[in-house]
Parts: sequence; structure tokens; C-alpha cells
Amino acid sequence: MSDNSLILLLGSNIEPAANLKKALELLNCSLTITKSSRIWATEAVGNKGPDFLNTAVEVITNLNSDQFKRRIISPIETGLGRIRTSDKYAPRTIDIDIIIVNGKVLDENLWDKVFIALPVSEIIPDLINNTSGETLIEIADKLKSSAKAELFKESH
Repeated sequence: MSDNSLILLLGSNIEPAANLKKALELLNCSLTITKSSRIWATEAVGNKGPDFLNTAVEVITNLNSDQFKRRIISPIETGLGRIRTSDKYAPRTIDIDIIIVNGKVLDENLWDKVFIALPVSEIIPDLINNTSGETLIEIADKLKSSAKAELFKESH
């Protein structure tokens, strides 16, 4: 079985600093995080909920995407109290999405949502958008200039 490189996006807007930290620790228990972005604070999309904190990580696994969702992501989300409702924009304790597998973009929102583009661009800045020819870092910079997005500074 060959290894797969996955880029994951983690997001939370319910006790986000604590839940992101815990989710990263749980991921680290079952696999190795090879790269990680900084944590970005962005406005909630689709509702008036509190701001989200988002970070991206690269992991190497011998699981395929479906196996990874079932065996790794679902138990972490459930363990951290993720409740799925009909409102896909509802506030959440944790959300973990697979954005890229082996360089192939699974979530096309990567190219137009600042909360995905910014953290992922820190891991693979030179990824090319086949439609525009722009790199992900160029796109992330443009999105950042027109959205409320800033680095999260943890208060002590």
C-alpha cells in the first residue's frame, strides 16, 4: 500500500483555540504531521456566528480519503463534540476537511475562500490554479486583501 499526502483544513468557532489544539494533538497520536500552517482568524461564512480559527496541516498516511475520513476524522470530530445539522454553516467545535490528496485539489473552494486559501498556501504556495494560472499564494494574497483575515495571536 502506498503512502498518500493529504492536506487537511481544521476549523473551529466554538472554543476554537482549545478545540484546534486538541484536534491537532489527536491527529498527532495516529499519524505524523509533516507540515502545518499558522492559525488564521476569519469571519464566519454563511451565518452570523463567531469568527473561525483555521489551520492547515499536511499528513502522510497509507489510508485513502474515505478510510481516512472514517477512521481518523470522524472519531476526532465526534470526540470533540461536533454536531452536524442541516445548516452546513452552523458554529462547530471542530471541522476537519481533506482539501488536497497527492497534489489533486478535492475542494474547489480552495481558490475562492480566504479561510481555506490562506492556511493551505502556507503549506503549498506554488500550487497552480489550472483555470487562472495563478499560484495559490497569489490567490490567497488577493483574497486576504478583500476579507477580514488575520493571524491568530493567542493571549496568555
